[in-house]
Amino acid sequence: MEMKRFLEKVASDSPTPGGGSVSALAGALSASLVSMVAGLSLKKNQLMKKEVEEIRKKSLMIQKRLFLAINEDAKSYESVLKAFRLPKNTERKRLCRNKMVQNAYKKATVIPKLVCELSIQLLKYSEILVLRGNPNAISDAGVAAFLADAALSGGLLNIRINLGPSQDKMFTRKMNSLMEQYMKKRNDLMGRILNNF
Repeated sequence: MEMKRFLEKVASDSPTPGGGSVSALAGALSASLVSMVAGLSLKKNQLMKKEVEEIRKKSLMIQKRLFLAINEDAKSYESVLKAFRLPKNTERKRLCRNKMVQNAYKKATVIPKLVCELSIQLLKYSEILVLRGNPNAISDAGVAAFLADAALSGGLLNIRINLGPSQDKMFTRKMNSLMEQYMKKRNDLMGRILNNF
């Protein structure tokens, strides 16, 4: 979807694409900036060539994955809506519908979880570039960090909202523990990054 159409769709009263897709887009933009700053740092010989090439290669892979996640997140939420539309006029149908709704909510945590994991990786790259990248592009590395932070925060919100109706206590505990780990990593990385501005 071209950017103008995407923005129009987000601004409409349709529930998709929503916050999850926008979070994935923020992460993809962060990855693009990470790649750009790495390239500019290579030209200035601020970092080891091998390290810069690795950051560029991996950030472009993340960019492509998060770009795909924009639509994947919208589709996963559409599956939740579809499950809610299933008939419930008999006990059997009600139980079937409930099971489908629960499964759809679980699946709806997969893409936000991916967004969180990849955003943490982008924060790590941003920190390297803020500390040792091309000093003329430090603001770009900072914007990359802020976008990755926004993507991560959005991913956490979407995991939490999809866990709300979950009746699987073990799954909920596991995901809550994972979210705590993400937040700790996020706080450590953003704390160090912000110390350089």
